[in-house]
Formats: sequence, structure tokens, C-alpha cells
Amino acid sequence: MDIRSQMMPAAEAAARIVLETPEGELDAPTPCPDWDVRALLNHLILWNARGGTAARRLPPAGPAEDHDFTAEPGWAERFAEQARRTAEAWQDPGAWEGNTSLTGNKEGMPAGFIAGIVFGECVLHGWDLAVAIGREPSFPTPVVEAAWEQLVSTAEISRKYGALGPEVPVPEDAPLLDRVIGLSGRDPHWKP
Repeated sequence: MDIRSQMMPAAEAAARIVLETPEGELDAPTPCPDWDVRALLNHLILWNARGGTAARRLPPAGPAEDHDFTAEPGWAERFAEQARRTAEAWQDPGAWEGNTSLTGNKEGMPAGFIAGIVFGECVLHGWDLAVAIGREPSFPTPVVEAAWEQLVSTAEISRKYGALGPEVPVPEDAPLLDRVIGLSGRDPHWKP
């Protein structure tokens, strides 16, 4: 499954979840240890924006990691637009060539790996956010299939760098999204 073809549907699904986030739920817990909904949203907004600059080979721009995007009016709508622009940036075949970086590191990493991170952020943190606010994390089947294929090939190195937790065992006959979530180090049955 080509994640490039699934970048836009993943971004749109994540944007729908962000747009459904009630202001009153910003302090609610999430499956991400030490992050409430506000911290999760701020992480997702920041790194999605950096995913767009990485695709365009631009230096990271905008606020630092400690910025509270949710304190600004219209943050959810701005994220939806930003997620669309980031996904569009990865539609350019040139975005997938050579190395790029989310942080401005001059050496960077293979662009396809960076695209996988951006894609995975939409799916995994979209799921985190959906379950934290009591919504159904509805991702199109091809997005979930692409997330599985991408995660199977990158989980080990992602764990090495602390981007994923230890795998949570999930039965092989479980829904594929549950298996993706378990492979990423999350409990697919997590409840607030």
C-alpha cells in the first residue's frame, strides 16, 4: 500500500477528529502517558506543520514545542487546513526524494521515512485523540492497511528512538486498526 495515496485521507480523518474535539475536553487524559488532550493536540499541530515544511525542504517555521495552539481562536479549523496543505505537499513526487528533516537537521533522514512519520502521526494520534474524547476513530480501510504496512517496517527503529512504546499483544484475528494500535505500543481497549 502506497502511503502517498493515503496521506490525504489520513489527514482528513485526523482533521475531522480534531474538529470534533470539545473545548471542555482539553484537560482529559489520553492513551499517551503524561499527555492530556491539550498536549496531544499541540503535539499533533506542531509536528504536522513541520511535516509540511519537511516535504517542501524548508526550515521548520512557527512556534516552538511549548506553544499552546489550543489557546488561539479557530485552532481546530486552522489545523484542518494545515493538515490538508501538509498532505498536498507530500503529493509532489519530489518530496519523496533524498533526505529531509522535521527539525532542521541538515543531514536529515530518507524522505519516505519522514513521510511515514507524518502519516503515522495522523493515524496514531488521531486514534489517541478520538478515544480520549469518546469518539469512534473512523479511518478508511486503505488508510489502516497502509498504516499497518508502514508500521510493521518501522516499529523496531521507532521503538529504538522512543517514538513507540513496547508492543501491546493483540490477537491476530482482531480488527486491523486494533493490531496497528497494539503494534504502536497502545492498548486498543484503552478508556479514559
